[in-house]
Amino acid sequence: MGKRQTSTASSDAVSLVLSPSLYLGPCSAASSKPFLTSNAITHVLSIGTTPAATVESVAYHRLSLTDSATSSIEKIVDSACDIIDSALASKNPNGGPGKILVHCSAGISRSPTVVAAYLMKRQGMSLKEALGRIVRVRPQISPNAGFLRQLKEMEVELFNTASLGVEELPKQKKDRIALFADVDISLAK
Repeated sequence: MGKRQTSTASSDAVSLVLSPSLYLGPCSAASSKPFLTSNAITHVLSIGTTPAATVESVAYHRLSLTDSATSSIEKIVDSACDIIDSALASKNPNGGPGKILVHCSAGISRSPTVVAAYLMKRQGMSLKEALGRIVRVRPQISPNAGFLRQLKEMEVELFNTASLGVEELPKQKKDRIALFADVDISLAK
């Protein structure tokens, strides 16, 4: 329904989380040459799900994580942050900034969890700011309750505070958006 100028249906589901270089989406986008080339994506980080095909000139990385409330994100978060930082610090063939697509199967639980952790650890955002930014551009996200608990624990470790008082995100999209209505996403850090 959005009026994005994209080349394939799979890229319609991709969201730009941190302009101009950090994208979040489903596995299908990781194999979409039209999407990857038109957006000058230089790196793809797969969280658990491997894309069906790869595109030449794009660097692919994969970290294993199952979408289970008992899965530990701690084992992969630092590696994911390093991969994202490296991608953003790189240059594309035209000399522009490196860009990365972080994805899991549907871009709903695992990859948003990793991107939220990145925004907290590397961009200094609170959990509410990080998830608010992601929900506002990709309302369908819903990290499982175990991932959310671990993100809350990470926030306390990082900032000695807890900004989000829910145990799981609301099931309805409109309620998720309302939960983060007070988060200002206009400020790029």
